[in-house]
Amino acid sequence: MPHIALEEGLPGILGPMQFRPETTKPLRELAQALLRGEEPFPSSARELIAAFVSSRNECRFCQLSHSAAAAEHLGGGDADYALVDAVKSDFRAAPVSAKLKALLAIAGKVQQDGKRVTRQDIDAARAQGATDLEIHDTVLIAAAFCMYNRYVDGLGTWQPESAAEYRPMGRQMAQQGYLRNR
Repeated sequence: MPHIALEEGLPGILGPMQFRPETTKPLRELAQALLRGEEPFPSSARELIAAFVSSRNECRFCQLSHSAAAAEHLGGGDADYALVDAVKSDFRAAPVSAKLKALLAIAGKVQQDGKRVTRQDIDAARAQGATDLEIHDTVLIAAAFCMYNRYVDGLGTWQPESAAEYRPMGRQMAQQGYLRNR
């Protein structure tokens, strides 16, 4: 049960966004800017970072909705969902590029405390081909999702239990982005 009077039936972040619509626009614009990228840093990688950070923060809604969005960007098949789960479980052993592993290592440190990111972490990402834009956006995605996760969980929002319920949300986010009207 939410800690404040949120509209029933709106899962996760949607309830607080409905409650205070004047904050919705900048939150959606930030998500759009951070998660809807093209090559060389595609939306699938950006969504994986969001899902990874949300998983570490134990935010069920953000973890599962952005996991579904990442999987949908990858093609939407069972193997794509399994890949996302592998990244969240042990990104170092997951079948993703060395560059993405280096960026996930940075994201994991930001999730704990931004001061944990070292010059060696940045150099390791650069050695794998990460650009300054990819490093910047990784840090900002990780930081923003710590905020989004705390927003969702700090208000005790209602969140669907079944992972399958998040697949349509992920598909919609992957196809339409974050600026659509609700």
